[in-house]
Parts: sequence; C-alpha cells; structure tokens
Amino acid sequence: MTRIDDTPPAWDERAQLTTFLDYTRATARAKCDGVSAENARKALLPGSPLMTVSGLINHLRWVEYHWFRVVFLGEEDRGPWTDEDPDREMRIAVDFPLAQLLDEYAEQSARHRELVAGNSLDTQARGAVRDGLHVDLRWILLHLTEETARHNGHLDILREMLDGTTGD
Repeated sequence: MTRIDDTPPAWDERAQLTTFLDYTRATARAKCDGVSAENARKALLPGSPLMTVSGLINHLRWVEYHWFRVVFLGEEDRGPWTDEDPDREMRIAVDFPLAQLLDEYAEQSARHRELVAGNSLDTQARGAVRDGLHVDLRWILLHLTEETARHNGHLDILREMLDGTTGD
C-alpha cells in the first residue's frame, strides 16, 4: 500500500485538522488498492458479518454525510439506514462495485472539503447530538478523523486476512 503524506502545508489549526482527515480518507482508499470484487464483499469476522471492505467504505461515506449534512448543516437525514436496520449502509454495500463506492466517497469528501473551507472551525452545528449539544466544526473534524482512523484498523485486519497485504 502506498504511503500518504500526513504533513500539513501550513501549521495552523485548520491545516492540521483537514490534513489529518484527508490523510485518513486517503489511507482508507489505499487499503482498497487491488482488492478484488469478490474479496471486497467477504465478511471474515464471525462476530461481525457486516464488516466487509465494501461495507466499511460505504459506512465511512455515510458517516461523513451524517456529520456534515445532517448534524452540521441541519439537513433532513436521507441516509440509507432505518430504525429497523441501523447498519443498512454496511449491508447494502455488497450490492455495489467497490470502485463505485470509492468514487462516491471521494466525490463526497471533495464537497465536504469545500464546506469546511467555507466555515469557521468555531461554527456551531445546526443539528444537535446527544443531550441537545451542538458541537462545532472543529469537533466534527476531530471526530471524523478518529472514526476513519479506527475503521482503517478494521480495513488493515480484513486486508491481511483476505490476501496477506499489510501496510501503514
């Protein structure tokens, strides 16, 4: 897997936060390099039948959607999940080619990059999270970096189990 640069172009807070989110996004995509269509759909962990390479990429895409569009902008939630199937984004991912999921994730990340560039890190989210709290954009960037990095670890495990590929 190719190493992605995590060094920001400047040392201000915004550059550091956005660089690390971009780094974790790019790492997730890099972990998918060379994964076959069949392997992208395989669930290898008996206790986690929805954890596939495709499922994780689709999950990352929809998690970003939720935090930026629903929480930050306060838009209506049009995600694939339902009360009956809260993990549906992971379940339906196996119905789509991995390349399509990666393209959609990259396109959405580009739109979110523009959204972040146009707002102060101190801007409060319009939508509330737990207990009615309105987090700021800074918190959302930190949270998404943590979420993406955590799932990169899952992608590491799956990739090694699928074909022995390891990397950063």
